[in-house]
Amino acid sequence: MQILQLLARPRGATSYSNPLANDLVAQLVAANPGSSVQVHELTNSTFPQLEPAQLHSFLTPAESRTPEQEAAVRLSDAAIAELLAADTLVIGAPLYNFSIATTLKAWTDHIVRAGITFRNTTVGPEGLVNGKKVYIALSSGGVQYEGPMAAYDFVAPYLQTVLGFLGMTDVTVVREEGQNVPVPGDNTVANAMASINF
Repeated sequence: MQILQLLARPRGATSYSNPLANDLVAQLVAANPGSSVQVHELTNSTFPQLEPAQLHSFLTPAESRTPEQEAAVRLSDAAIAELLAADTLVIGAPLYNFSIATTLKAWTDHIVRAGITFRNTTVGPEGLVNGKKVYIALSSGGVQYEGPMAAYDFVAPYLQTVLGFLGMTDVTVVREEGQNVPVPGDNTVANAMASINF
């Protein structure tokens, strides 16, 4: 199994999503001996926010790109190559201000490419990234999966939507929540891991 682990953790060593993602990867490797793991620390990467240089490069046929456009599209091409090479994705996704970290949003902006990861057809868009399993290691200070705060979780719905748009519909969300509430529940890493079967 080829595993791509994406970590988006602005809190660094104090992150909750990172240990959860690491445990998911460890369980996957234990269940699939010989697996390889490619770890991408998005917080330390150089994915730029999309600007005209990238957008024009995406829309220009490869054979017509200038050297500057080739440079602008290089990171996107590399991210897509990593994605396509993987069988399984493990995405560490902390909830920040109800949504995903900007580093993870930048990554999604670089992998959503018409004609490469999806295409438009006469019956609507078709995802071209198929046959992959995705685990989202979602952490949050509050409890978002149920009750009145559930409507404030834009992490799981967004990632499930954008990944599904690209063809990745086999998505499991593993949650570690309630770390910053006065009386944390049983949403520890161990309990989060116990909620899934490999």
